[in-house]
Amino acid sequence: MRFLTKDIIFPEVSEASREGLLAVGGDLSLKRLILAYESGIFPWFDVEEPILWWSPDPRFVLFPEKLKISKSMKQVLRNNDFKVTINKAFEAVINNCSKIKRDGQQGTWITDNLKEAYIKLHKKGFAKSIEVWLGDDLVGGLYGVDINNGVFCGESMFSKVSNASKVGFITFVQNANYKLIDCQVYTNHLESLGAEDISRAEFLTFLN
Repeated sequence: MRFLTKDIIFPEVSEASREGLLAVGGDLSLKRLILAYESGIFPWFDVEEPILWWSPDPRFVLFPEKLKISKSMKQVLRNNDFKVTINKAFEAVINNCSKIKRDGQQGTWITDNLKEAYIKLHKKGFAKSIEVWLGDDLVGGLYGVDINNGVFCGESMFSKVSNASKVGFITFVQNANYKLIDCQVYTNHLESLGAEDISRAEFLTFLN
């Protein structure tokens, strides 16, 4: 594990710990975040921790052609109760996501500094949001990073009503032209939708 300086550089991902922790420190500048995602690295840390940079092996991903949709979800989609949009309310989505606890962490992992950094990424065209609406109410959504290499790096999602985030995710995957959706680390929710582990080496081939 390396301690980062002001220089915009990361160690080789092969230096990551068994858990995937690669480096500590640095900043959340636009240049560093873009380099991180280009290198298969992402930030993930609690509000009281320094910035932690991860590159896990294996990597949890979804190949769009392997998306699984249950019979019940197909019915929800056919009902057409929800409206799904892209990049209509990025800040509202990330604010809602910041209130959701992530498995294995206490409290929020989306700090104010992290929100500010991803809002800047969004304004520069490197981050996007997917919104799910029920009438005029924002009831679900997700956001992630797209550095124009055919891989969408999902960061977080939220749902205020049953199935809202699933509708957003499924609709997005079905209609977006990505070769891979990076889900980062395992969750039961995403496994049920078809996500699977691949090696870090294989993941990096998709990035490059």
